[in-house]
Amino acid sequence: MARAILIVLDSVGIGAMDDAYLFGDEGSHTLKHTAEAVGGLNLPNMENLGLGHIDELQGVARQNEVIGSFGRMKEQANGKDTTTGHWEMMGHILYHAFPTFPNGFPVALIEAFERRIGRKTLGNIVASGTVIIEELGREHMKTGFPIVYTSADSVFQIAAHEEIIPLEDLYKMCQDARELLQGEWGVGRVIARPFVGQPGHFARTSNRHDYSLMPGRTYLDLLTASGYTVAGIGKIKDIFAGQGVTCHYPSKNNQEGMDQILLAMKEHTTGLIFANLVDFDMVYGHRNNAKGYAEALEDFDKGLEVILDHLLEDDLLVITADHGCDPTTVSTDHSREYVPLLVYGKKYRAGVDLKVRQSFADLGATIVHHMGVRTDHNLPGESFCDLLRK
Repeated sequence: MARAILIVLDSVGIGAMDDAYLFGDEGSHTLKHTAEAVGGLNLPNMENLGLGHIDELQGVARQNEVIGSFGRMKEQANGKDTTTGHWEMMGHILYHAFPTFPNGFPVALIEAFERRIGRKTLGNIVASGTVIIEELGREHMKTGFPIVYTSADSVFQIAAHEEIIPLEDLYKMCQDARELLQGEWGVGRVIARPFVGQPGHFARTSNRHDYSLMPGRTYLDLLTASGYTVAGIGKIKDIFAGQGVTCHYPSKNNQEGMDQILLAMKEHTTGLIFANLVDFDMVYGHRNNAKGYAEALEDFDKGLEVILDHLLEDDLLVITADHGCDPTTVSTDHSREYVPLLVYGKKYRAGVDLKVRQSFADLGATIVHHMGVRTDHNLPGESFCDLLRK
């Protein structure tokens, strides 16, 4: 019985993929551009795992001797969002992208949603979440109508002031929307976006909640069928709509996420601990805050030292990302990028160049291989466990 710890640094991409031009993301490089924007990054623990061998990053040395192995992963799915990336890691590849609505949602959908919730809505446009609550927050507080908006991603977002529409009611609206948003309207996620404050001083709260479509069969299902626990940290349970996740550790920011990882490591000596650290994307990437992004990376690296100290002899630690979100470009949207791959285990070889993995699904295949679970050949992915064997 083995254990794996998988940490996804949400949006920490490492260079535009070959097809990035199809997504308008030519030249994006979240890590490199963030490092350049602040005059270099101080990431000694990730550097020691081999980060400097993946690409040239200002402030990150290419050490001759490292304790981990390294590479990058290419996304096969047709997308660049959280759900698409995480699902592919676990063996469900979306070759047909989730639908997006660059001109807002169809009138028929909005009318059906309004009938469900018994009130009108505001917005129905593509917008930044912080901007739209400033633009429509006053009217929302006056009318009690929720604010509906989308982005370049496949999302249906509902913003509401917590004192106008209580959280329980907002979550119920999201569940109603999720039931409607199927088929041609089947967006990847419905997201509750609660906020507080007064006009001119609104602020989103940490009570966000995501409602994903149900994935197909994944490597998580193989693990749970084999008797392993799958502990989801942060929004992992939401991303997989609970499927294949046996216990949930909520977190509202990176620091809570790191604390929950350590708690889960104490409570589960076997199984998969699967974490998403959201601040890189939600707080800094989408707001083009390179300085904050860099500080969050350095804070994570400091916390990583504690996680390394608590690893067991048979553990496998993997650090990666799900897409990019370059905070130095004009766009505030996700970017189509390769993602870094850092792998460490006391029983595995160090310094192995894993090169470019051809699918995120290689990660799920590797985890079940590491844990001694027979794979399902209907699931994609090629394990790199044998490359790491001593």
